[in-house]
Amino acid sequence: MNGLKTNAASYFCREGVKKKFALMMAGVLLMGFFVSFLIDVNLGTDPCTFMNVTISERLHLSFGNWQAIFNIALLLVVIAFDREQIGPGTVANMFLIGYVSDFFRMIWSRTHLKEVFLTMPYRGIIFTIALLGFVVAASFYMNADMGVSPYDAVPNILYKKIFKKFPFKFVRMGFDFTIILIGCLFGGIPNVGIIAMALLLGPTISFVGNRIKNWI
Repeated sequence: MNGLKTNAASYFCREGVKKKFALMMAGVLLMGFFVSFLIDVNLGTDPCTFMNVTISERLHLSFGNWQAIFNIALLLVVIAFDREQIGPGTVANMFLIGYVSDFFRMIWSRTHLKEVFLTMPYRGIIFTIALLGFVVAASFYMNADMGVSPYDAVPNILYKKIFKKFPFKFVRMGFDFTIILIGCLFGGIPNVGIIAMALLLGPTISFVGNRIKNWI
């Protein structure tokens, strides 16, 4: 046990690790915060959230609980095939995004914001701000390079183990499309936000990464 504590302490004493950890945690917490708006406004989210919200509603589970179950199942795949992708960011992403989102949705439900979420043009304005906030927060988490979520790790595994002859972007697109299809099979209806997320996330990750690489 003492050895484990020593290893953990030495890990966080490495140059830049504390900054990366802070950046990762800020990104994950903000992702959960902005997801709460995206879910309640209901104009679209990322494919994973779309599927998990749909299934959680069908199973009468909270979004956070179902997302934790789903991530644990995917984590077993990652442990079996490519555990090097696991890090502090993996665990934070697995649990914090869903439960942080549930916490803020509980707060929104006890205020008049629920009515605003369903009223145009406020609905569109909130969606736009939340979408941009989410992709920036996601870029913080990804550029911190402290492990990826099980959802992000699985397409990497598929590419390395099965689909080496295909460009990775097509493997990732195929994986995302499969997740969207599963959500549709459970009764979900994809909205414009999924397309916007796909278009914005990649460029935003690169843009933010170029500007924070010296800091981290």
